[in-house]
Amino acid sequence: VQLVESGGGLVQTGGSLRLSCAASGRSLRQLTIAWFRQTPGKDHTFVAAIRYSGTTHYADSVKGRLTISRDSAKNTVFLQMSSLRPDDTAIYYCAGGAGIILSRLRDHTSYNYWGQGTQVTVSS
Repeated sequence: VQLVESGGGLVQTGGSLRLSCAASGRSLRQLTIAWFRQTPGKDHTFVAAIRYSGTTHYADSVKGRLTISRDSAKNTVFLQMSSLRPDDTAIYYCAGGAGIILSRLRDHTSYNYWGQGTQVTVSS
């Protein structure tokens, strides 16, 4: 499975971005796909996930501002980001895994497949 992210960039506070995670090698409907973010010196932090069933989960810090969705025809997962804040600045990674139980959804070590990351910078 290969995951390729795109859509990062520089945006002002309050602005919006849409990240994409395009998959090849396996249907996303068979996987849980999550977004994690990482800042220098820190570990991967859970942002959002969409399970194979289509149910979605969010970190408290992004609820109401970020939305994860899936386009099965394109085998792509999106992260729509709005009302962005400077503390959203990070490298955002798309991650995928099969058979991930709910209690391990937010643990980056549960995921086998990772994209290369895309930088999101929010200026104040």
